[in-house]
Amino acid sequence: MVTGQRGRPRSFDRDAALDKAMLAFWENGYEATSIADLTRALGIGAPSLYAAFGDKRKLFDEVVVVYGGRYADFAGVALAEEPTARTAIGRILREAAEIYTDPAHPPGCMVISAAVNTTSQEVADALRERREASLELFESRIRADIATGELPAGTDARALARYAAAVLQGMSQQSRDGATREELEAVAELALGAWPSQPTTRR
Repeated sequence: MVTGQRGRPRSFDRDAALDKAMLAFWENGYEATSIADLTRALGIGAPSLYAAFGDKRKLFDEVVVVYGGRYADFAGVALAEEPTARTAIGRILREAAEIYTDPAHPPGCMVISAAVNTTSQEVADALRERREASLELFESRIRADIATGELPAGTDARALARYAAAVLQGMSQQSRDGATREELEAVAELALGAWPSQPTTRR
């Protein structure tokens, strides 16, 4: 008589499984990561994966949340802690150079790279919304500096925020192409050189 039931192993560690799935999606992107890739990475069968996470899309949604809390919160922290938008963006770019090239995990930003070549409009939209949320945070911080006179009154807050986001996204791709931390730090310094000058009349 068979008494065992098929499903997740008794020792199944959901958090560890999410970590392994995150690395798979981070390395290969959403589209190129198959159910077979995930079951192999997690060490479980497809029925167990579906029982634990629902499906590939739901698993990816959970992975994005885990990734955001562990690797992507540095931008929000910098914007909250630094005294100006310029110092915050500078800190974000320098920390990105370190995180994007850390050999402990795949290069770049998962939220940026996972969206490449995906045919899932839902996934593309969800990831774009996350990037847009970051853009809004950048713009809000820049507008605050314009209001206080830290930045010139004529500064285009939206354009400057998009510029910072474009540099950040480009650094992610450059890291996946083999750029080193030092090379990306140099990019960050050049990007800050284009930041609007503070009004000379401020004391």
